[in-house]
Amino acid sequence: MSVEIKIPALGESITEVIVAQWFKQDGEFVEKDEAVVELETDKVNQELTSPESGVLRVKAQEGDTLSVGDVAGHIEPGEAEEKTDRPAKKEEEPAAKGGERDGAGREEQEQPAPAREEESPAQAGAAGNGGVKVSSVARKVAEEHGVDLGKVEGRGAGGRITKDDVLGYVERSGKEKPAAKPAGEKEPAAPSAGAAPARKAKGSRETSRERLSSLRKRIAQRLVEAQHNAAMLTTFNEVDMSALMAMRRRYKEDFEKKHGVGLGLMSFFVKAAVAALEDFPRVNGYIEENEIVYHHYCDIGVAVGTDRGLVVPVIRNAESMSFAEVEAAIREYAEKARTGGLNIDDLTGGTFTISNGGVYGSMLSTPILNPPQSAILGMHNIKERPVAVGGEVVIRPMMYLALSYDHRIVDGKEAVSFLIRVKEGIEAPERLLLDV
Repeated sequence: MSVEIKIPALGESITEVIVAQWFKQDGEFVEKDEAVVELETDKVNQELTSPESGVLRVKAQEGDTLSVGDVAGHIEPGEAEEKTDRPAKKEEEPAAKGGERDGAGREEQEQPAPAREEESPAQAGAAGNGGVKVSSVARKVAEEHGVDLGKVEGRGAGGRITKDDVLGYVERSGKEKPAAKPAGEKEPAAPSAGAAPARKAKGSRETSRERLSSLRKRIAQRLVEAQHNAAMLTTFNEVDMSALMAMRRRYKEDFEKKHGVGLGLMSFFVKAAVAALEDFPRVNGYIEENEIVYHHYCDIGVAVGTDRGLVVPVIRNAESMSFAEVEAAIREYAEKARTGGLNIDDLTGGTFTISNGGVYGSMLSTPILNPPQSAILGMHNIKERPVAVGGEVVIRPMMYLALSYDHRIVDGKEAVSFLIRVKEGIEAPERLLLDV
């Protein structure tokens, strides 16, 4: 009996997916737990594995849109040998019937079971690594980057090596050079997702089209939703970064030696936001019909730009985390975002968001709410500017801060006071340590 490959529930807000890529063709044999198809969602791409070993029967084609519970394909029972095109040898059948043991012995010696696919150097490395399972897409990525799978640590189910494991290894080792191609084979063009189309010659009036990804469509939908469903307003302030930057210079090396992570700016803003959210709990809530829902915890979303678009991984219970734990979480999410390793759970929820446009050079902006949240903090570029301090003009590293908020739940006084609380925590970082 065939087993269905159904679209699982990937998250509370995800109802549809797009079939991005089949890793195996219709009629090919697949092993149990081997990745067979990649689904594109409005948050991340997700691989589905085969529920059983057998022959794949594809139902949904690449590019098709499916709902949760729909059937993408089937796995029919069968052995690897059934997929081969080896012609039957009728003249050998009587021999096999007459002497079952001898006939089987001769057949095993004369016709060994053929491999389903040629073993690449990368696969050979994996076989030498204790026979660890490797997903098809992981093999493909390893071959493209010239990675020996025997050196990659598998973090999937049962130690299985996934695409994310290979990309993480590439990121750490700096092996960006693809494996050598056979002589005479042309190198295919492989632009990254979201990359700008190649420039045409001057004077050209050609146009090109690109299918809008699920993530990009979801971003557009949520941005319009935020503007239509909230009374959005933005308040601004500026913060003197002198004390924070001086503290980082003094303790950066000692911090990294002790905790194994660098001391960045974002952890200070996360802790400053947490302190302000505890003082102004409505900024950490949202409106649901005729009620205000208060969160008694701080799940801070940190906006990260990727080739596919903006994603917001969430730091859970940031109010109970140390600076080192916040930094470790931020570093882990940054690496996952670069290698495409973010999963649905990483991006689900969040009670408040921080966006740092300063990394791209932005001086000032009005960030848009991340529904159903009621506020978002925007960081910007640090620039040395002349400011008046104690009746004198001095040069200080300054940053503009922006807080966009839903005026239906947060009053102007609360929003301004919240932003001042963040400003105080950054300008006097010892306040964050002393909780004052």
